[in-house]
Amino acid sequence: MFKKILIANRGEIACRVIHACKELGIETVAVHSETDKDCLHVKLADQSVCIGPGPAVESYLNIPSIISAAEISGADAIHPGYGFLAENTYFADVCDSCGITFIGPSKESIEKMGDKITARRIMQKADVPVIPGSDGPVSLDDPKLFKAARKIGYPLMVKASAGGGGKGMRIVASEDALKNAIAMAQSEAKSAFDNESIYFEKYIEEPRHIEFQIMGDKRGKVVYLPERDCSIQRRHQKLVEESPSPFIGPSLRKKMGRAARHAAEAVKYYTVGTVEFLVDKRGNFYFMEMNTRIQVEHPVTEMITGIDLVKEQIKLAAGDRLNYDSDDIKINGHAIECRINAEDPDKDFIPCPGKVNQFIAPGGPGVRVETHLYSGYTIPSFYDSLIAKVITGGCNRKEAISRMNRALDQVVIEGIKTTVSLHKKIVKNEQFQKGNACTDFLSKHLFGASK
Repeated sequence: MFKKILIANRGEIACRVIHACKELGIETVAVHSETDKDCLHVKLADQSVCIGPGPAVESYLNIPSIISAAEISGADAIHPGYGFLAENTYFADVCDSCGITFIGPSKESIEKMGDKITARRIMQKADVPVIPGSDGPVSLDDPKLFKAARKIGYPLMVKASAGGGGKGMRIVASEDALKNAIAMAQSEAKSAFDNESIYFEKYIEEPRHIEFQIMGDKRGKVVYLPERDCSIQRRHQKLVEESPSPFIGPSLRKKMGRAARHAAEAVKYYTVGTVEFLVDKRGNFYFMEMNTRIQVEHPVTEMITGIDLVKEQIKLAAGDRLNYDSDDIKINGHAIECRINAEDPDKDFIPCPGKVNQFIAPGGPGVRVETHLYSGYTIPSFYDSLIAKVITGGCNRKEAISRMNRALDQVVIEGIKTTVSLHKKIVKNEQFQKGNACTDFLSKHLFGASK
């Protein structure tokens, strides 16, 4: 097992990793920007190292500074959390060349799954269903551009090959809009990922976004855990997640879970990851992507299985074996997560950094909060606006919803605008309570909330 782990991240996920390390008896090193010197993860870690100014490119994306911090502090492993360098092949390679364990999968797995076109081809060979789409990248210069689009059929989705987080994606309803959509998607993809490669996929109308947590050891064994339903989104960014899905029954769960396992086995995946699918009204499911890291929404899976995914991730990276199978993992009740962002939902979700004058976390039975907030903390403007995750669990979905209503009413965050009010509307919505949530939920049922 590792003696000391450096967490190459910040905020709530850095705090979460520190909690897991403390339970495993592992020392921790927090890295931080100059702006983040008072962030909670810095206070919780055994050591801390400043790695640069506020902008992420000068700190949390600064690979030489992070590696130097690991070497100076004597860390023998690095946990990347999510975002930043978590799915960066070069960073994983540098860690390996410096004799530092990257707590994640192999660089080859990251590379194969990081490119959406390559991932589609691998899944097809592994007999994992994929969304009908182009055989490779497309461009405005391609003389067969319109023919390829017509073969797939409208509406279709233009997607960045190296994409993620909803960037580089456009829905195209007709041929007239195709060229403009491609140009916009390429420009956005170039800016976000320094890769303007894009491809086509058939647009699945009113789908559910269902994902399966998978875990693998370095000996080739892979297991899947119960699914998460992440259908409630805004601009392809998840807002609410729950497990199990109110839409998925035992038969479909097993079928999709096995497909997720095959996907992971196809790239010799180890540690913790997620295979994401779109599911249509008739229960047909299609591989969408694989996230080669821990997910923001991992707590809902932990709530219903009792498995600490971050501790498992660390142990698997250290070479431990998986000592159970998928059929051994039981669903115990229901769990829901609401992502709380420092944004104003009444003003087109504009980010709202600033000082938190007062923070009171909700409590009581079945309530868990993941956050780096505290009263007096100043939220910086340089980073993602996620500030807290409220997770509730119950013996069934009705109880989990009831507890989420109570938790959202109890949470106090003063001094900044947050999305708590939006989450209250979602959880109280009749269609949500019935389990009728597709990816167009906001526009269909909370029109005013999705400006």
